[in-house]
Amino acid sequence: MPATLKSMSLEWEGAGLPEAPSAPETMKEAGLSLSFLNDLILRILYARGSMLGLDLARFMCLPFKVIEDSLKFLKDEKCVEVAGGDLIGRVSYRFTLTELGRRRAQEAMKQCAYVGPAPVPLEDYIEQTYRQAVTGINCSPEPLRAAFAHLVIREELFNAVGPAIVSGKSAFLFGPPGNGKTSIARCIGDFMNNAGGEIYVPFSFLAENSIITVYDQAIHHMVDGELGDRIEDNEATIRRLLNAGTVDARWVRIRRPVVITGGELTLEMLDLRFNAAANFYQAPLHVKANGGVFLIDDFGRQLCSPKELLNRWILPLEDRHDYLTLASGKKFEVPFEQLIIFSTNLDPKDLVDDAFLRRIRHKVEINAPGREVYERIFNNMVKRLGMNPCADAIEFMYEKYYNATRSPRASDCRDLLEIVQSICRFRRQPVQLTRDLIEEASASFICEFK
Repeated sequence: MPATLKSMSLEWEGAGLPEAPSAPETMKEAGLSLSFLNDLILRILYARGSMLGLDLARFMCLPFKVIEDSLKFLKDEKCVEVAGGDLIGRVSYRFTLTELGRRRAQEAMKQCAYVGPAPVPLEDYIEQTYRQAVTGINCSPEPLRAAFAHLVIREELFNAVGPAIVSGKSAFLFGPPGNGKTSIARCIGDFMNNAGGEIYVPFSFLAENSIITVYDQAIHHMVDGELGDRIEDNEATIRRLLNAGTVDARWVRIRRPVVITGGELTLEMLDLRFNAAANFYQAPLHVKANGGVFLIDDFGRQLCSPKELLNRWILPLEDRHDYLTLASGKKFEVPFEQLIIFSTNLDPKDLVDDAFLRRIRHKVEINAPGREVYERIFNNMVKRLGMNPCADAIEFMYEKYYNATRSPRASDCRDLLEIVQSICRFRRQPVQLTRDLIEEASASFICEFK
């Protein structure tokens, strides 16, 4: 990491809620050139038809004064014309393309077909991302317990998870299947999402004159009120677009993101996704996860080999930044600022070497539950499904399986009781729990292949 970026990350480490990006006052502050804005305006008017200056500024998420010079330039060049307006000024004018403007817009579309909010400069994206780094999250036992309230876990396991979140670095969850690794990782994600504070992500950013889209509705969830703030009447919009000191609308206020991948993960998903027809890019998954959690579930079962994935990330995990490559071959640097969680039921020694494990700050082994924990999980699930308690059912499982050939799994409780529920519903009898029913369910569920 360059010294400036590293010091930036250290300076903001431990900070509270990130400062909101301020709306630019000028084209220079917006980090955009006149020619870029000209082409973007031409494409928007070409795609959407004539627009009021107010609506155009709102669509571009820029103050009107930032795009005013560009509109004047396009009017002087006879690319746009004014089709009406009132006493408020240019913000109320209706702008439409001339025939020359349509030809220029078609040429601009061939170069890049992006039509949407104006991008932020790469430098601003880097600065804001480090300002809201995961290492700045306040995490203490009380709020973390709330995220884990529906799980039964040992105290020592809970105490191992907390420091991993505080570090904001990386964690490796491993152990036999069915004992809650994925559930624990998802609880960490829920904590970050609901108690980790708010951050800002841009609709897109500009790097090496290329547009990279970031905001993804499937991943980035707006905080309450954010959508309402963006849907406002024209009078409120005019005040916002004309006044200074407001939040830069090119950024979306969201809860910290949680990205979950499994066996479908490929190396291509960690590179820029280029839209060849439209000539702009979509950010890879780990960039969309910046400021939040990236969970790689079932690690070792991806379409790419563990070695390939680890070689791809070994330096980003160490240096906290990554390099992305454009179709032209140019590379640029982006922050790698998320809590990475690897979860696997395979033997770590078969997946990774010592060099990689050294870069994983926290290794948390999640083993089979002891009988006391198993009984608590079992009884919690009984209560959740509206069944009657039955100590004989648990006793049968230990006599038949757990004291013999099979280790208990936390997931057995849910799976067995749901089978009992299905048996009762099929027979049209009240849902109840008995030793005979758990025996029948286990014979179906625990199939010992020969």
